[in-house]
Amino acid sequence: MSQHFQHDVLVIGSGAAGLTLALTLPSHLNIAVLSKADLSNGSTFWAQGGVAAVLDDTDTVDSHVEDTLVAGAGLCREDAVRFTVEHSRAAIQWLIDQGVPFTREDENAREDGGFEFHLTREGGHSHRRIIHAADATGAAIFNTLLEQAKKRPNIQLLEQRVAVDLITERKLGRDGQRCLGAYVLNRDNGEVDTCHARFTVLASGGAAKVYLYTSNPDGACGDGIAMAWRAGCRVGNLEFNQFHPTCLYHPQAKSFLITEAVRGEGGLLRLPNGERFMQRFHPRAELAPRDVVARAIDHEMKRLGVDCVYLDISHKPAEFVKSHFPTVYERCLHFGIDITREPIPVVPAAHYTCGGVVVDHHGRTDIPGLYAIGETSFTGLHGANRMASNSLLECFVYGRSAAEDIVDQLDQVEMPIDLPTWDASQVTDSDEDVIIAHNWDELRRFMWDYVGIVRTNKRLQRAQHRVRLLLSEIDEFYSNYKVSRDLIELRNLAQVAELMIRSAMQRHESRGLHYTLDYPDLLPEARDTILVPPTFGD
Repeated sequence: MSQHFQHDVLVIGSGAAGLTLALTLPSHLNIAVLSKADLSNGSTFWAQGGVAAVLDDTDTVDSHVEDTLVAGAGLCREDAVRFTVEHSRAAIQWLIDQGVPFTREDENAREDGGFEFHLTREGGHSHRRIIHAADATGAAIFNTLLEQAKKRPNIQLLEQRVAVDLITERKLGRDGQRCLGAYVLNRDNGEVDTCHARFTVLASGGAAKVYLYTSNPDGACGDGIAMAWRAGCRVGNLEFNQFHPTCLYHPQAKSFLITEAVRGEGGLLRLPNGERFMQRFHPRAELAPRDVVARAIDHEMKRLGVDCVYLDISHKPAEFVKSHFPTVYERCLHFGIDITREPIPVVPAAHYTCGGVVVDHHGRTDIPGLYAIGETSFTGLHGANRMASNSLLECFVYGRSAAEDIVDQLDQVEMPIDLPTWDASQVTDSDEDVIIAHNWDELRRFMWDYVGIVRTNKRLQRAQHRVRLLLSEIDEFYSNYKVSRDLIELRNLAQVAELMIRSAMQRHESRGLHYTLDYPDLLPEARDTILVPPTFGD
């Protein structure tokens, strides 16, 4: 039997943003944090890099802001960048106070008694400002925040829960637009529960799973973006999807990144016949910027009709390779590839969704009572190209800001009552899972081929035609059969894909991560692409 639950705050997503918000809220509130699989299934756990923040006395807020604006190719919202950076030090101190084991600086290496933690530097940053925990920062942060959340009796951590849709006053035919909670599939029993909530927070990550190849875990299906759009929220800049140039190409290796340091230490990119090609695309060849390398690989794969290219470091001494890249060596060996003797098959992979649900500095969406934080949101921080290690920072700054805003409104918002139970009376069990699997595969393939790293008007038009057919087919399926995680995710992915295609068609220029052969130049004025749902403001 489906059940009704009441929460002061319902958090959909259990990564860095969702846990930060839950831990920042007062302990007298009843908080539920949902994870649609195991708790560690999100992107946070897998983040290797670190968190960018102004921590050292030699660094400045203005410098971090300027670096971010440059990386964003003229499209960052400067007020959002400044807000994020100005709150960066406090966010890092909060993480330290939670017990995150950041790598400490060697006492003897400190200059002028500076910051006690080790800071590294990454692409686009003019200073050492990346605080990290070795090369597994995401896991260190996630594990610490999860342990803290488990100690709080007021925080319920619920696994195997898939949000189906938001409940709003408008959808129920009532006066007003407020979000009242969500319908949530309990995968353990197959029932859809009704979750009443005074405040609902979307912290469900990005949408990179819309592409055939991605570095993201399986759950990155754009659920929060799709649910917010259906509820009446605007979305922004969904044409900007960041691709990592080298992901291991192997049927069993879903999302293993081959670090860019392999190219930094002399790794060469080769075609299947062994020929190098990067020198034809950029004077720095393999050391060209990430987006240039990704476009070059994509170009060669499409030109030759091949499934992958190869990254070769086998010309280096075996001991050098093993000592510099132990993780890559072991992982590839697991799949039968000895990188000291043979090249690594690689493809570019979708990595980060720069756009999302339009929010303000407090993570508030267009719908009262509904917040979006982390990769689900569009704050204006990333512009047309995300700078390294700003994404985790965004999770902490906006998670904390949203929590403060919720606290400010507690006295004014009562628990919603009389919400209808999910109606499953007209649906039947599906024996056609093959249709879901086929549609899923078709969607991710045409998004990769037509809305990928390099775009054209013709490719986008083909993609739009296909996604609209797919959406109507999925809608019919959704109306007639019991919901499952696969069906919910397919529905959300198709919706976000349609929004990505529409956004890309509206941008008649090449800027940042959006590169189109039909409009190779920049327009003189940088503008965001904001899509407005049909229900907005009517």
